[in-house]
Amino acid sequence: MPRRPRIIIPGVPLHLIQRGNNRQSCFYSDEDYCFYLDWLNEYSRETGCSIHAYVLMTNHVHLLLTPADANSVGMLMKRLGQRYVQYINRTYRRSGTLWEGRFRSCIAQQEDYLLACQRYIELNPVRADMVAHPGEYRWSSYGCNGQGENSDLLSHHSVYLSLGQTNEERQAAYRELFRHELEPGVVDQIRQATNGNFALGNPRFKEEIAAMLGRRVTPGKAGRPRKKTKRLESDD
Repeated sequence: MPRRPRIIIPGVPLHLIQRGNNRQSCFYSDEDYCFYLDWLNEYSRETGCSIHAYVLMTNHVHLLLTPADANSVGMLMKRLGQRYVQYINRTYRRSGTLWEGRFRSCIAQQEDYLLACQRYIELNPVRADMVAHPGEYRWSSYGCNGQGENSDLLSHHSVYLSLGQTNEERQAAYRELFRHELEPGVVDQIRQATNGNFALGNPRFKEEIAAMLGRRVTPGKAGRPRKKTKRLESDD
């Protein structure tokens, strides 16, 4: 069965996840996380991808970004992945693949879902019971988005910038969003869209994307399609 082509539209935010092969670890030391972020910064600039949020977990990575063109994301993940795998194999004297294969992704409607995706990403360590609050986890974008830490990597989306007139106002409004957990239905929507390469948004957004691309951008109905029976000429 052929792979469904990814939905990547220039200027539209994209949430992606890349997992370690067989859910195995892909980060082993603080230096590994630092090198990954350095190279993410380098290659995101070269390929025209604006990074809005990220989290580096032990065995997978989440990114929220906006690509400048249709090829930006593929180029970013290829260059970053190759360099990081070479580093890991050389450093830890291993060989073979590190990543699960193709990254999984979904485009996100910025008006209703961009900040939900950011919260979903930065709350990952909390859902994994690694920390009690996202600010306690070193390897995510929450420190910049919610606490004002400096970052050369991140580029704030206009939706985030609309949270306030000053950096302090934006950060305070952003922190307020984390006083409440994401609704389970929203978490399920993000997971389903990302794992299935669908569009994440309201019905109108999905209809517009489907019309633009000329193909389905939502999950199909469960079950096998019914076979059409061929009518005999004697049935007329």
